[in-house]
Amino acid sequence: EKGWEEIEADGIYSLNLGSFHESIQQGESSKPTCIPYLHSPNTVVSSASTSDTSASPLITSSPSVSKIEDLLRRSLDLRISNIPSHSQAVSSQIPASLAVLFSGGLDCTLLARLSHDTLDPSQPIDLLNVAFENPRVHRRPANADSDEPWSPFELCPDLITGRASFAELQTTCPSRTWRFVAINVPYQEFLTHRTEVISLIYPHNTEMDLSIASALYFASRGQGVVLSESQEATSYTSEARVLLSGLGADELFGGYTRHDTAFRRHGFTGLLEELNLDVERLGKRNLGRDDRVLSNWARETRFPFLDEDLVSWAVNAPVWERCGFGEDQTTLDSETGTLEPAKKVLRCLAWKLGMKNVAAEKKRAIQFGARTAKMEVGKSKGTHTIA
Repeated sequence: EKGWEEIEADGIYSLNLGSFHESIQQGESSKPTCIPYLHSPNTVVSSASTSDTSASPLITSSPSVSKIEDLLRRSLDLRISNIPSHSQAVSSQIPASLAVLFSGGLDCTLLARLSHDTLDPSQPIDLLNVAFENPRVHRRPANADSDEPWSPFELCPDLITGRASFAELQTTCPSRTWRFVAINVPYQEFLTHRTEVISLIYPHNTEMDLSIASALYFASRGQGVVLSESQEATSYTSEARVLLSGLGADELFGGYTRHDTAFRRHGFTGLLEELNLDVERLGKRNLGRDDRVLSNWARETRFPFLDEDLVSWAVNAPVWERCGFGEDQTTLDSETGTLEPAKKVLRCLAWKLGMKNVAAEKKRAIQFGARTAKMEVGKSKGTHTIA
């Protein structure tokens, strides 16, 4: 039986409740009317942005690096400056009002670093890092001592990266209380919640949807462990009601492998077409699905990279001001020239803010970093419908 459908993020939809009531009584479906948005004269692909000539390399002093820093600071100021603090602590720790969905990658760590400059210095920031036990890839090494403690979570790339970026944040911003919350999800616990996640992501129904949503579901639950100064693990549940997500950075600044492929095949024109496509389908592919999953735990997720002013600047800026594809290799900076071209403007900003390891961090999809991809035994692809 066909259920409800998502609407496109392409206008304002209205529904005549009178005819809607009649259609329900007659067992018929009722379609809303769409009033499309007026299109801006500015477009993602501009004639000035499609030249295939070599571009000047992005460096920390590039105007676009200063511009994106200003836009991100404004975006974060709007989204986290007035979060209500907890009136009463339930433990000896000061409860966090803000948490970051934290893989340790470039986008989320940059948000955490800039949030430090905006949020009240007395407020801790929770870093929610999720890792899964995946029976397809997590097996005890054959040469491991059976008496030695062994954890499948330690093999998760996002846990390793998360700890490294957590340490860099502590070094860069030592006055802030950063709380790294390790959310380790056993396979059986994933199975217990699997049906609920499938229900939340509907009408999305592919294995990839489930993989991505599972990571977001458990991360936003906020239940994990934190290490004390004496390195003692303590159970912890984040009380933050506002979460930050780095969604949108890859789509705006060329973070996916397909962006590199598009540039190599078709130059700046092909790259811009791919970026344009990604931005246009964000609402349909990600936002509805992710919002239903993340809000399940009575938390609100905010997306600083999707700020209206930031998006407007990004989609109208020359593509070489956003990423480093096509840079003149003979004029690369001796330091930032080693950074990969994907999202290079963000990498230069991270470098400028003192996070050189984060600036060099490679892109890794959430389902592979948290090890939620292909959790089920048997052959499956991300595009396959959930069984």
